[in-house]
Parts: sequence; C-alpha cells; structure tokens
Amino acid sequence: MQQRRLGRTGRSVSVIGLGTWQLGADWGDVSEEEAIAVLSESLDAGVTLFDTADVYGDGRSETLIGRFLAGRPGHGVTVATKMGRRLPQEPENYTPENFRAWTDRSRRNLGVETLDLVQLHCPPSAVIDADATYDALDALVGDGTIAAYGVSVETTDQALAAIARPNVAGVQIIFNPFRLKPLDEVLPAAAAADVAIFARVPLASGLLSGKYSRDTSFAANDHRAYNRNGEAFDRGETFSGVDYETGLVAVEELSAALPEGVSLPAASLAWIASRPGVTSVIPGARNTRQARANAAAADLLDGADLSSFEAAVADVYDRRLRADIHPQW
Repeated sequence: MQQRRLGRTGRSVSVIGLGTWQLGADWGDVSEEEAIAVLSESLDAGVTLFDTADVYGDGRSETLIGRFLAGRPGHGVTVATKMGRRLPQEPENYTPENFRAWTDRSRRNLGVETLDLVQLHCPPSAVIDADATYDALDALVGDGTIAAYGVSVETTDQALAAIARPNVAGVQIIFNPFRLKPLDEVLPAAAAADVAIFARVPLASGLLSGKYSRDTSFAANDHRAYNRNGEAFDRGETFSGVDYETGLVAVEELSAALPEGVSLPAASLAWIASRPGVTSVIPGARNTRQARANAAAADLLDGADLSSFEAAVADVYDRRLRADIHPQW
C-alpha cells in the first residue's frame, strides 16, 4: 500500500484509508464483531488511516477503534477523529471549553493520551473564519491533548479558508466522480500550502459501487433513506447531493468506460487517489469483503490505464451533473 505524507505533520498515511461512520450508526446495523473484522482486514491490507468522529454511534466507532488498536501494538495507524456535532452547529458552541470536553471524551473513547488528528466536523463558515477557533486548537496542541488539527468541510470556499490557516494539517472534503469542484482550486491550494486532503464520500454513499438500482431499498435508520433531500443534515452528504435517479444513469455511463477487469468502485477510488493534491481516500466498509476490495484499489495506481475512465468522468459530470452540483458546494 502506497503511503503519503500527511501534510506538515511528519506522519505518513495510506493512500486508501478507512472511513468508519458506518461502524457507528446511520448505515443500518453493523455488529461489533463485524466492525472489528473490518478494522482488522483493513490494517492487514496496509491501511494506516482510520477516520472517525465522536458522534458516530455516540462514540461507538471511536471506542471500537480504540479497543481494536489496543490489541495491535506497533500498529502504525493514524486515527483522525472529528468534533463539533455534539451540540447544535452554531458558532457560539465552538468554545475552548467545549473543545476541551469533546477532545477529552475522544481520548477516553480511543484510550490515548494524545489524539493523532482532530478535525472540526463541518462547522459553520463563521467558525472556520474566526481567529479564535485556531487559537483554541493551537492551545490543545500546545498542551499535548492533540498532535495536529484539521477541518472537515462542506464547500470549496470553506476548504480554501481552512487551507489558508498556517497550522491546519489537513482538510477533508467530498470529492469523487460526482463532485469535481475541488479540482478547480482546492487541490492546487492544498498542495501549495502542504495541507493534506482526505477525500471523503468517495463512492457517493455507495452509488459508485454500481450495485444499486431503482428497486434498491435502504433501512429506515440509513441516511440514504432519510436524508436524500437534506432532511437531517447537509444534502451533499448523501449520494454526494446527486439525485438518485440521475446518479443511476451516470453510473451506467461510467461503467461502460471501465478497463477490462476493473470494477467501478476500484476505478473511482484509484482515480481520486491519482489526482495531484489528494493525500488519502477514505471509503467506508460494512464488511471484510468491502474493506479488502477498497484497499486493493490502490494496486491500480501502479500503472493501470484509467485514461478512458478519466475522460468519461469529465464527460458525464459536464453533461449530467455540473449544472446542479457545481454551484452548490
């Protein structure tokens, strides 16, 4: 597994990481046994970045990761957690006191003294723009509570604002064949500033798995059932904001451009990882088969010809998605 430098932190992380939202909640039920198996399969495949958050299952995801890593000394994994959604996402809640309480809780959940990387969890733009935000985060670095910090964002404007801050180590943003706007300015700016980019929602909530149809149903507690129009949180988090029916048509067209023997999810992950400025791609996995397949996509970075797929990504986006998606995020 290819490793890349995590911005200015001095750490290295795998080019394919593991997102662990699905090990906490909002994707239907995943048992503890299944969750631990996904973590084990990923680590054994060379994955050295686990991305989590304090609200994934109200701490369940963090706790499972902490328990698993405690049994794997010398694991070499960087755990990137997130904070800021335990209270309403209003600027007045992003205080030094709350930062301290949230990070202390994550330290307990993960069983560590110092958190590797803490990201603000899609805060309001006013928080990203405020000097006080970074003063509070710098204080946490100064006393050893956290080793580094970053920001998970919804929009490219938010990403650019975070990248401009001198001590931001990483920015996490939705980037996939259905969400190309980060290519315009965010990835070049991050590369120039030595800020890591984590590409989240890389398979568009599973749409880019190529396995869904108009007849696919999702559990009632799965955000793909209850948040398609942004009923619970930002619409862009579910299917990358793409209309489901439109996404199915786009998937068919992308699938027609795949190299022989390459699956749509593998091509999508490898294409994202091959973009200059991307540090790691963080797909989720509900089972060991998915975890294994996600990690194996990194093999395509060693000389696979994805040129026809790349051309199709640009064409499909321009014809079917750009008008609706590009102006929003």
